[in-house]
Amino acid sequence: QKNSCVLPEDLKNFYLMTDGFQMTWSVKTDDTPMPLGSMVINSVSKLCRLGGSSMYTLPNAPTLADLEDDTDEEGNGDKPEKPHFDSRSLIFELDPCNGNGKVCLVYKHAEPVVSPDTEIWFLDRALYWHFLTKTFTAYYRLLITHLGLPQWQYAFTSYGVSPQAKQWFNMYKPITINTALLSEEADSFVNKLDPNKVFKSKNKTPVLKKKPPSQPPGSQKSHTNMTSAKTSSLAGNSSRK
Repeated sequence: QKNSCVLPEDLKNFYLMTDGFQMTWSVKTDDTPMPLGSMVINSVSKLCRLGGSSMYTLPNAPTLADLEDDTDEEGNGDKPEKPHFDSRSLIFELDPCNGNGKVCLVYKHAEPVVSPDTEIWFLDRALYWHFLTKTFTAYYRLLITHLGLPQWQYAFTSYGVSPQAKQWFNMYKPITINTALLSEEADSFVNKLDPNKVFKSKNKTPVLKKKPPSQPPGSQKSHTNMTSAKTSSLAGNSSRK
């Protein structure tokens, strides 16, 4: 009511189930837990608007709208029009990203009335916008699949994640950080397990007994002649006696 806008249906259903979301996980190095992953969705009370107030308490201090770079090309080709910090857009912070930037819920058409259409954008530390998803549900899936790894939002920028963050990606999310390799070699990350070898039958193959080699017909005839000769000689000797 304060900002005259309505939450998108999927985000409203999310807040009806839980007032925000925060999950962190750690890795153990030298038997010492080290915080690594962080997944955050601000609660309704922390869903603060960006761009309306001054960044400093000094008089005549610049606002985000004053620091906005208007030289960016908008709506060229397939690139969506970027948000604005002035009254043309309403921007709310969903995730502070541990100081690496901000994930924002953006109402891009706020004049003359606020449009119900929203998008999810990432604002880096240099105040450049990077499109993430069209819906909160799609962003939530991205958040979960990237495991909340440090600086994972920079994977959707033109300059990518830092070398340190890339090491964590190679360890816990190698397919995401090696998408070019995946497109070139489709079988790089495919499980090449051969079920025929894993579930090979353990039944022993019966051993076939070898048949004795058959003798040629000529050798059989000679063996018969020799036997008959021996028999006749034995008969002659017995008659002489």
